[in-house]
Amino acid sequence: MPTRPLSEAPVGSKVRLVAIDGNKQLARRLLSLGLSVGSEVQILNRRGRGVVVARQGNRVALGKGVAEKLQAELVD
Repeated sequence: MPTRPLSEAPVGSKVRLVAIDGNKQLARRLLSLGLSVGSEVQILNRRGRGVVVARQGNRVALGKGVAEKLQAELVD
């Protein structure tokens, strides 16, 4: 299945995070927000290239820099 940056996922879609194109510090920061490789999130809103995602009832706003470093694939 093709992957794309999270910043390009359509609003309302459900995606699975497949890779983090960043350092360990970014991976730890995302983990503290409840996001890790393999997590499924729903795209709620987009502001520019930043996104707001929901996972297990929690909403997380990710800026452009972070959203572009997360590779995601659409979930059916």
